[in-house]
Amino acid sequence: MNKYQYKVQGVDYEVEIEEVEGNIAKVNVNGIPFEVELQQPINAAKHPTIVKPKVEAPKPAATASAPVAAAPVQAAAPAGAGNAQKAPLPGTITSINVKVGDTVAVGDVVIVLEAMKMQNNIEAEYAGTITSITVNQGDSVMEGAVLLTIG
Repeated sequence: MNKYQYKVQGVDYEVEIEEVEGNIAKVNVNGIPFEVELQQPINAAKHPTIVKPKVEAPKPAATASAPVAAAPVQAAAPAGAGNAQKAPLPGTITSINVKVGDTVAVGDVVIVLEAMKMQNNIEAEYAGTITSITVNQGDSVMEGAVLLTIG
């Protein structure tokens, strides 16, 4: 892992590059994980790819969008049909409290998102049935990323 110190407009940042695969870099900025898309892949000889098997093993081979527990139930409804529930801020998914096919009411806590060392309850904005879950526990998400859909 490479660590760098930056100062941008008088604010200090500590950037740690965890992994680089093609044009996607997994980095931590002041302890907050991000996935950064590079405009073009960097020279692999200068920055070797670091692969952590324990991180890659639990993700499904086809997509990283559905949690392992929800995968068998995915066919219960048209995947992605309905209203998208989006991340209100960047952070890490610490808990997914629903599965595909569950019925939720407005205000039900569906996901817990850790941001800046605080647990944030993500509540259902719509009533209905969960038609897809596009994140896994441990995933880093950006503000506005679709977490799940409610049909």
